[in-house]
Amino acid sequence: QVQLVESGGGPVQAGGSLRLSCAASGYTGSYYCMGWFRQAPGKGREGVATISSTGSTTYADSVKGRFTISQDNAKNTLYLQINSLKPEDTAMYYCAAHRRALYGCYLGSRFDYWGQGTQVTVSS
Repeated sequence: QVQLVESGGGPVQAGGSLRLSCAASGYTGSYYCMGWFRQAPGKGREGVATISSTGSTTYADSVKGRFTISQDNAKNTLYLQINSLKPEDTAMYYCAAHRRALYGCYLGSRFDYWGQGTQVTVSS
């Protein structure tokens, strides 16, 4: 059974940094695409960043230059480095993955596997 477990969230002041992690287990192969999504209170889910198995990345315009997605295939772990945090970055952050090349690897792709989320709260 595929399991994605996020960690690294917490309270932080504006301008600060966090590194979110997503540990993947239950599948010995490689995912075609992994991504980070977020959902702020009262808002819909927003795609933040994706990374393909070949290392190609995409980012939402709102986070370009501040967020960096990366992966350590040896550790089956996905990361999101978040710098220059803003209060509007406050949200639950979710890790997601899929195995199908047919879905592509971009913010609008279908993702079959989801973690439970880690909360990021940015105070001004």
